[in-house]
Amino acid sequence: MLIVRRVKETDLEPLYTLIGQSELGLTTLTISKQKLLDRIEQSVFAFNRDVAKPDGQPYVFVMEDMATGQLVGTAAIYSKVGGYEPFYSYRIKNSVHESSELNVHKEIQVLHLNAEHNGPTEIGSLFLAPDYWGGGHGRVLSLTRFLFMAEFPDRFEQEVIAEMRGVVQPDGKSAFWSAIGAHFFQIDFPRAETLTSQSKKFIADLMPKHPIYIPLLSQEAQDVIGRVHRNTEPAKALLEKEGFEFRHFVDIFDGGPTLHCERTQIRAVRDSRNGVVASVVDDLSQADDLVIANARLDFRCCLGSVEWTETGAVLDKATAVGLNLKQGDRLRTVELRPVN
Repeated sequence: MLIVRRVKETDLEPLYTLIGQSELGLTTLTISKQKLLDRIEQSVFAFNRDVAKPDGQPYVFVMEDMATGQLVGTAAIYSKVGGYEPFYSYRIKNSVHESSELNVHKEIQVLHLNAEHNGPTEIGSLFLAPDYWGGGHGRVLSLTRFLFMAEFPDRFEQEVIAEMRGVVQPDGKSAFWSAIGAHFFQIDFPRAETLTSQSKKFIADLMPKHPIYIPLLSQEAQDVIGRVHRNTEPAKALLEKEGFEFRHFVDIFDGGPTLHCERTQIRAVRDSRNGVVASVVDDLSQADDLVIANARLDFRCCLGSVEWTETGAVLDKATAVGLNLKQGDRLRTVELRPVN
């Protein structure tokens, strides 16, 4: 059984080993062991708070293979972006140019630097070990975050975003970066990505403040604006089915799209069902498999068998044990995929 749970301080070493397998471009996972420890400690503190408001704290989850005790995946929610260090992105806008004398009317797309100081909640840092790709494991890992949001809405902003990894070549080359950022920062793309996990001050110091006309960029750079890395396409498709959409914001480094959705309109939040455990039985082989989470800050989630009745949810014993649930406890469930 694979269980998604909140991170613990003792997860530092295995989690650091896990994220070491992640690919270039996953910025929030390109961090030092000390930075990872800081994030884990912040997450532990956030989960332990009885009352919390969104002020930037991370909620970090790990997926554990209970048969081996190995960490095989991770994901996170950042309750709020912006603040002391703004959240930077490019917004694509249309600029109208016309001449009555030449009878010309043309709309040209322009990149405007956007600095968000009072930003939304962000989901990110999702990584699953390649040996566990397929079987819906990545989907469970992703949906866990939405069930947690549904259970504890006051901890998060109404708007939720997801920065998607843009097109980056295996050698670390980014056409978008080469066309813009490289001219101002004088460092390569991998180095710039690493620096953002340490500080964003250099962005304010060096990033061009004036709008950038997209047609003036190389065709190679234009072609990747708003596109995702091929390995990110499944994650993008999943989020779009959950209600996220592209609202013309892209990453300032690789040009990847930022997806947006109102928290209450995320499918796994909106359609999730909350209730009590009516009973625990030995076998539920004929029941539906749903994504199931306990309703506690000691959060645990998995894909398991559950049958909803008039008195509550019936769970099989293995699922109840994995989620630390017993009769009378509250839980929340949602379908693994949209029904329609």
